[in-house]
Amino acid sequence: MFHIQMLRKSSQIRSRKQLSRLFSTISQLPSQQSKPPSFGIAFDIDGVLLRGNTPIGGAPQALRRLYDDSGALRIPFVFLTNGGGVREMRRAAELSELLGVKISPSQVLQGHAPFKQLVNRFENELIVAVGKGEPAAVMSEYGFKNVISIDEYALCFDNIDPLAPYKKWRTMEAAVKSTRKCSIVSERVQAAFIVSDSVDWSRDVQVLCDILRTGGLPGSEGPQPPLYFAHDDLKYQGAFPTERFGMGAFRIALESIFNSIHTEALKYTALGKPNPVAFKNAEVVLKKLASSLYHDVNILHPANSASIEFQTLYMIGDNPLVDIKGARQAGNPWFPILTRTGVFKGDSHSNHAEFPANLVVDTVEDAVNFILRKELIKS
Repeated sequence: MFHIQMLRKSSQIRSRKQLSRLFSTISQLPSQQSKPPSFGIAFDIDGVLLRGNTPIGGAPQALRRLYDDSGALRIPFVFLTNGGGVREMRRAAELSELLGVKISPSQVLQGHAPFKQLVNRFENELIVAVGKGEPAAVMSEYGFKNVISIDEYALCFDNIDPLAPYKKWRTMEAAVKSTRKCSIVSERVQAAFIVSDSVDWSRDVQVLCDILRTGGLPGSEGPQPPLYFAHDDLKYQGAFPTERFGMGAFRIALESIFNSIHTEALKYTALGKPNPVAFKNAEVVLKKLASSLYHDVNILHPANSASIEFQTLYMIGDNPLVDIKGARQAGNPWFPILTRTGVFKGDSHSNHAEFPANLVVDTVEDAVNFILRKELIKS
């Protein structure tokens, strides 16, 4: 009997020690795991994380600090870029390989992402998609069911591009099917979308003018169809030492020519940064991402399952006229940080005069270091 009591007492002691170790372990977990995050980060890509396909500014090291030791995401962040022309899944895979971290397609917010909001309006209408990469495939994935690239559209009309015989590159691997060609030449385009940077300015300006000044059907008459640009960046920092012309430069060329040959001025809508729509969309995505990261906590603490409200959203960018201006216009809780690795190249004491950032740093790694120190996050 005495032996049984001793066994029971020993078992109770072991149980108490196990519980003590368990509660000690729980108490040592990082504080950010016990409640929804109070902040999120939006990164521009070109000139901040990459120059061409080369990481810059300690980008891989900076991003790794946003993951735990197992490689799982611990800090909600997105890429808020005006770049595009490829589907988000493909871009996420490219960024994962270049930057050495696992990136989800939902974290990639390209300039043309706001076009999703126009699916209900143009879902079954004939639309033309312009730009490098795979603009028609991007729009199809968003839900547009009757989309054609400008490469394919131009092939439907004989001699629409008078310089085509002199161009030594091919923009289409195969000709348009004759059945669709017959349909296209008699159907009005209901909207044109500039999804990414134009590859062939002379042809695209010519064909777009034909579409826009004829009511959507070259050779006829009618009011201008809607025209949407994924963004309006005049310039950006690529692999070349100095900035390159962006979609905004193409818009200026198209608008100047159109207004010279048409009685009414060109009407268009530019989305992407610095449009507040892009920042609002990023905030929504960051909230969803934060909620998914902390879903287990929300189950244990129902009060936390309510809508997450960020105290601070950090925008890290290199272009004052795009990244910083957009974050400032979006207002609270956005906190713009400007790097010196891209379009902005001021000295260590300078800021942009017209659109000053809350903080100016040399590199994206410096920006992440500041954020984690400010938010008291251990790395």
